[in-house]
Amino acid sequence: MAIAAGLLVMAITSCAPASAPAIGSAAVDGSSRNPSPDAPAEPPKTARDVALSLPAPTGSQPVGTTSLHLTDTSRPDPWDAGSTSRQLMVSLWYPARKAAGQAAPYMSAKESELTLKDAGITGVPADLLARTRTHAFSDAPVAGEARTLPLVVLSPGFEKTRSSLTGLAEDLASRGYVVAAISHTHENSATVFPGGRVVPCTACQVQPHDQTFWDKVGATRADDVSFVLDQLTGPTPKWKGARLTDPDKVAMAGHSAGGAGSVAALLKDFRIKAGMNMDGLAIVPVPASGLSKPFLLLGAQTTRTPGSQEAASWGAAWQHLTGWKRWLVVAGAEHASFTDISLLGEQAALDTGATLPAARSMEITRAYVAAFLDLHLRGTSQPLLDRASARYPEVKVCAVEQKSCT
Repeated sequence: MAIAAGLLVMAITSCAPASAPAIGSAAVDGSSRNPSPDAPAEPPKTARDVALSLPAPTGSQPVGTTSLHLTDTSRPDPWDAGSTSRQLMVSLWYPARKAAGQAAPYMSAKESELTLKDAGITGVPADLLARTRTHAFSDAPVAGEARTLPLVVLSPGFEKTRSSLTGLAEDLASRGYVVAAISHTHENSATVFPGGRVVPCTACQVQPHDQTFWDKVGATRADDVSFVLDQLTGPTPKWKGARLTDPDKVAMAGHSAGGAGSVAALLKDFRIKAGMNMDGLAIVPVPASGLSKPFLLLGAQTTRTPGSQEAASWGAAWQHLTGWKRWLVVAGAEHASFTDISLLGEQAALDTGATLPAARSMEITRAYVAAFLDLHLRGTSQPLLDRASARYPEVKVCAVEQKSCT
């Protein structure tokens, strides 16, 4: 079976419910092109077996990367009843002094093997995804002055690895951001720790995926984010470049369940100044008391246009977002369009359901995420977020009360 078949499985299986009935009911909609994790995947399709690569970052700075193994001894793992601590893997991307050495692997060989196995792929090299071309250099020296680099936390979709947001992370780092992508242990296909220990997706086996389940996912991710911030901005940081980060300029962005979890994180942690949800249901409700921090909703036009049934959870959240807020939709995009998954699938000649070319959707995602962060962490004006852009005509700015996007 070609690698594209596996990418199909990854692309059409939602990272959290992308389409679902009302909050509180089972998150399943078999008719949607963006099914929930409970819905069956479409049959695999064959496609070209080609070398995979991410587009080059658009910023001016070289990019470095490293990974951290962190242990939170203050709490047990919520998905492991016998645990006494919560362990996480975190990938960091950051502006580097120079481009030196070889580009870092997209993921480890073991992670590639397990990702392919989880997708039911056979007959291809087990390290195929590990050989995806990236643009960050392992452990390159960090560039910057003390307390000057804004920090962005990225949270991937449910069942997805932190690697799925690498294209976005590399671009933000090239623009001068430190980016921390969290592997939420037990919530992705497999987390591989140093030494080769593998932790499977325990949460994937929990049924049903109802509101109680997603509340737990949101709360767990909020705790994970706060712990990672402690480790990066606290008095004894776990990363040698941490002194360059500005602890007063922290934001969070996530895809699918990661985007939904950003609400929980913003509510929990005062250090996070702004957040965004990329095409995830608002499965973590915004309380009636409101959320005053800046928030961006960015999703696929087919499923996220105001007034549609599939956008009902966004509408409910919108009412209680009391600070700066925008609702943007992208014509031709699908659920995976805001991640690397759609891009890699298209390179393998795979139809993921999107009519917008994946390279273009990556360009749009990078531009709008950066604009949001530049506005709220750097204080630079961003007209791109206020009105339609001739440069990005696919992006529609929504007038939620009028249930229209132009």
